[in-house]
Amino acid sequence: MINPTTYKKYIFISIGILVSLYGILLFTWFLKDPTINFEENNPGLDKRNISPEKFKEELVKIGDKFQKFTDYKSDLKGCWPQFRGTNSDNIVKTNIQLNENWSAKIPHIVWSVELGDGHAAPAIYDGLIYILDYDEKEKADALRCFSLIEGKEIWKRWYKVKIKRNHGRSRTIPFVNDKYILTIGPRCHVMCMDRLSGNLLWTIDLEKQYNVETPFWYTGQCPQIINDIAIIAPGGKALMIGVDCQTGKVLWETPNLKNWKMSHACVTAIIFCGKKIFVYPAIGGLCGIAADGNDAGKILWEYELWTPSVIAPTAIAIGKDRILFTAGYGAGSLVLKIENQGDKFIVNKISKLSPSEGISSEQQTPILYNGLIYSIQPKDAGVLKNQLVCYSPDDCSKPIWSSGKTSRFGLGPYMIINDIFFILNDDGTLTMAKASKKEYIQLAQKKLFEGEDAWGPMAFADGYLLLRDSKKLYCIDLKK
Repeated sequence: MINPTTYKKYIFISIGILVSLYGILLFTWFLKDPTINFEENNPGLDKRNISPEKFKEELVKIGDKFQKFTDYKSDLKGCWPQFRGTNSDNIVKTNIQLNENWSAKIPHIVWSVELGDGHAAPAIYDGLIYILDYDEKEKADALRCFSLIEGKEIWKRWYKVKIKRNHGRSRTIPFVNDKYILTIGPRCHVMCMDRLSGNLLWTIDLEKQYNVETPFWYTGQCPQIINDIAIIAPGGKALMIGVDCQTGKVLWETPNLKNWKMSHACVTAIIFCGKKIFVYPAIGGLCGIAADGNDAGKILWEYELWTPSVIAPTAIAIGKDRILFTAGYGAGSLVLKIENQGDKFIVNKISKLSPSEGISSEQQTPILYNGLIYSIQPKDAGVLKNQLVCYSPDDCSKPIWSSGKTSRFGLGPYMIINDIFFILNDDGTLTMAKASKKEYIQLAQKKLFEGEDAWGPMAFADGYLLLRDSKKLYCIDLKK
């Protein structure tokens, strides 16, 4: 039995030790600077409100480096030549039979490659993949070319440029046709190359030549080629430009008298009243610009009563005279009616809805399919948050159906192949669902990889589906 005096002595010693330890910890805490690893967040670090003259101090030799790894020939003829596919609608019709009976081994990852942190997605042409990538070690923006079947790197063209991580770096998709590859890098550097050889034809530094303010989170605009003319919407000195792909000569420029800025959205070509029009949601306003003819580059109409600070989804035509615009961060959606009255276009608002009132989209572009609009609602859409929804173009406020509370998705991409939705969640889970007019019908679901921010758009050709997360590109075999 312990003596009471000794017991009290042990208690006092234990209390003394605890008090001493507490004092040491408290003293250390006061000495430690909790902000020692913080980076100072001064205005302008994201390059907003900084004069483009600042960037002239940095010497960027766009596309000056090239490396060929191997020769390669392919018999494949499938294409995904640009953002949202051949017809810019994210819809595929193919004779290839897809395997709808998913299991532990189906579908499977054929190959994967490491990428720099970002959300840039691939284009596919005749068995070759083209994807922009930022090499953090080399501090270089690169266009990389891979084989579709093996994932073998064929060549890359790159150049040194400083880019800090900001929810990724690269996030655009090349435009590829039988002759050219056209890209826009994170800092608005344009490259046009020969498709087969990768030879550099011409470049444009939009920051320097057009005083462009690179968007927050870097460039999201995917370029287009129409009739061998590159279509780019810089903002800055010109709202939009058309460039001859062979020579690099600027054929026309749209004046930017109102100083609208480049958004993250892409230009889309829409035909109204027999006239092709480039529709572009800039930061500052929406516009329609003549796409061809003697008035190519002329502003045909403008709308300045809907000006979200961030616009990522591309505008889509939802009727012969109506356009749907969507944006995140509470902006919701806008439907405009465009009419041609004699020598001018008249613009009228049909609807303007918040995310909780109707169709919306944070990042991906909605799909118009079989006369209906499909979208994934953003997180601020109330009871429909993160659900796949179906709306009629005649009423974007009342959903025909939604996927329900148990089938929610993130900011990842979705597309339609042969009447079937393929939806990629942020974490690498792929869902297959019927593109139904009446209800949500899920066919299969499988977690393919441990993904992180799997936001980059998907691409499909020759039975292979290309997916990516923030650090890897994956090739999935969907063939039966």
